[in-house]
Formats: sequence, structure tokens, C-alpha cells
Amino acid sequence: MALDGIMLNKLLIDIKDICPCRINKIYKISNTELLFHLKTNKDKKTLMISCHPLYNRINITKKNYSTPEEPSNFVMLLRKHLEGAIIQDVVQKDLDRWCYFVLNMRNNLGDKIEKKLYIELMGKYANVILVDENNKIIDALKRIPPFENNKRTIQQGSLFSEVEPQNKLNPFEYPIINREISLTKQLAGFSPLLSKEIEYRINNGESFTNVIDEIKKSNSLYISFKDKEEFFHCIELKHINSSKKYELHDGIDVLYYHKEEKDRIKQIAGDLFKIVKRELKHQSLKLVKLENSLEESLDCEKWKLYGDLLYTYNNIETKGKTFIELENFEDLKVIKIPLDEKLDRKSNAKKMFQKYEKLKKGKIHLEKQIEICKDEIEYFTGINQQLELINVNDAKEIIQELINGGYIKKAFKTQKKHKKEKYPSISYIETNGSKIYFGKNNIQNETLTFKIAKKHNYFFHTKEIHGSHVIVETDNLSEELIRLAANIAALYSKAKYSSSVPVDYTQVKNLKKIPGAKIGKVSINSYKTIYIDPNEEELEKYTILNLH
Repeated sequence: MALDGIMLNKLLIDIKDICPCRINKIYKISNTELLFHLKTNKDKKTLMISCHPLYNRINITKKNYSTPEEPSNFVMLLRKHLEGAIIQDVVQKDLDRWCYFVLNMRNNLGDKIEKKLYIELMGKYANVILVDENNKIIDALKRIPPFENNKRTIQQGSLFSEVEPQNKLNPFEYPIINREISLTKQLAGFSPLLSKEIEYRINNGESFTNVIDEIKKSNSLYISFKDKEEFFHCIELKHINSSKKYELHDGIDVLYYHKEEKDRIKQIAGDLFKIVKRELKHQSLKLVKLENSLEESLDCEKWKLYGDLLYTYNNIETKGKTFIELENFEDLKVIKIPLDEKLDRKSNAKKMFQKYEKLKKGKIHLEKQIEICKDEIEYFTGINQQLELINVNDAKEIIQELINGGYIKKAFKTQKKHKKEKYPSISYIETNGSKIYFGKNNIQNETLTFKIAKKHNYFFHTKEIHGSHVIVETDNLSEELIRLAANIAALYSKAKYSSSVPVDYTQVKNLKKIPGAKIGKVSINSYKTIYIDPNEEELEKYTILNLH
């Protein structure tokens, strides 16, 4: 569900509190998301503006985002006009789902001027529009030409017109409401969800005034679940069920960060998901063909027998026949022998022996190919599982891994790194003086286990299930650490939604690389096993950090 006008108002109160602030840097991190780095009087803040059709929002974020090295044309324009500008104020009109920043800056002559940045968060029409001091559009994230909307054109040089007001009552002025009409139709900023909640509360003895006061005082976000769907607002949603409470802006990140992360990955990684699924399908079909060929090659002795019988019965004629029945001298059984009707007896017998030799030699080759094919299926099954858990940086590392392996050509546009990082972006948490590292792709797993981990550290991995390499940096492995590391290994594995997941653990010194195996594969000499029920809420208690 999207933000309504009331939710936007609550978010803007906090943004307004940090004004005036200076715009230091602007990034476009996806086709629909802009990131503003702001300098306030006290500290630095990061402002997220999303114009995604489903996840459009504006909030102060604490999340780390991967920023592209090559900015889009719109970002270049925003940097030209807005970097160094002061956000003097944030204005929302009529509790509608749009607002604008009042921006103070100087022009090329040094004169003070005022521009406006409009942020419209109206579903598929969500947009960011920069307007100059003469109310002309400088540019917009999404341009709308006249043939698409002749009432409100969003084009460079066009005069800007604000969204038409809905002329509804302001709920914060405690108006008299008509109980016969939906609150959504009467009150500004009210979504159907908020209307249902207030109607439910009124029917259960609460007054409209008290609920509005609760909304005014709230600085929290309450998230409820019903039929696997999320519902949220700044007050508890009593008409649904129990809610989980978050700080307002942190809660918005909880709602949307991972959802838009998947879209970001698809935009950056292109057809990566299709490539992995295509390879899995290709290798699976190939395996069936190889196994059929191997089954045929295992029966190669019959072709030798056919050839022997054709040479033994030297008084028969095979031309013009598609098969012949001859008695086997060893068991006196009649054997039906397929023939090439164009060939005589000797030529048919020669053909049988040639097929026998071919199948006999091919058996060894087919067995090797089947093992390679099974390894490929296992490898891409693991990659496919990793794609469900990764962030943007992890996706780039997987792309590089597939390029290095020759599976894809270097056609993906990955970020150019000005400074080569020593290690990939491995995640870790800290608890009681110990660090627990975990990899989310094969490159991270390989680096973590064989370059970062010390021999006395402990290694955790789901038993015979694709998943993360987890390293506990400690000399004293307590039960608490064992259960926490096992939980992480289970959560970042194919068995994430299973119960009683087996997790093997041992010291790193007991690990060995498998010669010729794919990156990230290891063998374990001796280990213990713990069974764990994956618990995501347990991991949420810790702050996940990155190695760089």
C-alpha cells in the first residue's frame, strides 16, 4: 500500500525540523529513486525520494545504498542547479500526497533566487519536478507530453501548474463529520485504511477528537499483517490485529528497502535472473539426454553379439530386410537383430562392431559429462538461491563471477571502481566481543573462508543445502554463539523457510578446498551438527555491518 496524505504530513514534520539544510550531493540509485545527502546545522542526513508506482515515498533513511558512478541526465541537471542550494522549507498543501521544497541559491550573477522542487507521490503518477523562479519547469524525472495529458503538461519550459485541490476538510481542525459518508470522501489526507481504522475506533467508544490527537502526537509507524499483506500507519491498526511498532522513518525503510532492492538488482543486473534460470533448464535437459545415451552405451555388448552372429551365419542375405531373427549358440534363444536394408550381411556386421566400439569408448566420456552436468546444475541452483537474498553489491559480484567463469560475456554495465577493494562486501554482526561474518554469494564465501578466516575460527554451513559460509571469529565458542551462527547459516540458505534445519560446524582448520570444484565449495573432515529453526526476528536485534 502507498502513503496517504496524513502519513506524508508526519514524515514532512521531521524533514521540516532539519531545515534549513544544504544539499551536498544528489544520486539516482535506480530508475525511480533519488538520494539527497544533506548537511544540517548539527549533522548529516540522507533523504530518500522514491517515485516507484507501488513504493513511492519520502523519508530520512539510515540505509546504505549503492550509488552508480555514471549519473543520469536528470541527476546531472539536478546537481547543476541544486548542489549547494539551501532547503529553506518544506510545504504540503491541503494534506494532499504532494509537497515542494523551497530552495534558496544564487544564480550566475550572484543574485539570490528561489526555486522549487515538487515531489508528487501519487502512485503511477509519482514524479519529481524542478521549477525555476519564474514558475517554469526546468525538468522532471518523468516527462508528460501534451498528447498524454493536455490539462497538465510536464515538459521542459512549460509553465508549472500544481495538482488541483480536492477541497476536503482538514481533520486536524476537528471538523464535524458525517457518519453516513466515508471519511475518505470528507477528510483531506485520509486513505481507505485510515478511514476504516477511525470508524472502527469510533464504533468501539473512542472519540474522533482523541484519535486525531493520537495521530498528531505520533512519531511511530505501526505495521500489521493480514493474509500475508502488510498494512501500516502512524497509529496502531486495531481493526486488523496486533501491530509491530517502529520509529517513523526507520519503519518506512523496513517496509520498502528490500522490496525496491529487488527492482534495483533487476535494473543493474539486467537479465541475470533469466540467464541463471536458462542455464538451469539447459543443464537439466542436457542431463536427461546424457543419461539416456549412457543407458544405451551400457548395453553396448548386444551390438558385439549382433555382429558375431551375422558373421557366424554366413549363408544368410540381409539386403532389403529391416531385421532378422537368429539363434544364439550360447543360450539357444532367438535374437531379433535390426538391419540396414541397403547393406549386405558383412556390411551390417561391420556396422554393428563400429557401433559397439563407439558406445564402449563413449561410456567413459558420458560418465564424465554427466558428472560435469550435475556439478553445473548444483552450481546454478546455488546461484539461483543466492539471488533471493542479495543486495545490489552482491549482484555485481555474481555478475563478475559468471563473467570470470565464461558463462556470460562482459556486456553488463557494472560500476567502475576507482579504488580496488581488498575484499568483497562481506556482512557481519558483533556480539559480546565476537564477530560473525557471513557471505551471500560464492565470491564472498570463498574470500571469507580462505582469506579472512583464521584456522582457529569456526565455520558454519547448512548440511548438504546451498547456503552462506558463516565464520565466527572467536576462540571460545559458547552455546549462544553456536545458536546465533547456526541461525544465520539457516536464514541465508535454501532452507530459510524450513524448520529443524541441520547446520554443520567445525574449526576452519578442518576445511579443505575440493580440487577442480566450483568457487566456494569445501569439504569437511570432522564436524558437529546442530538443528535450528530459522528465526529472522532474532537476527533483527543486531546491526548488520559491511567489511568495507
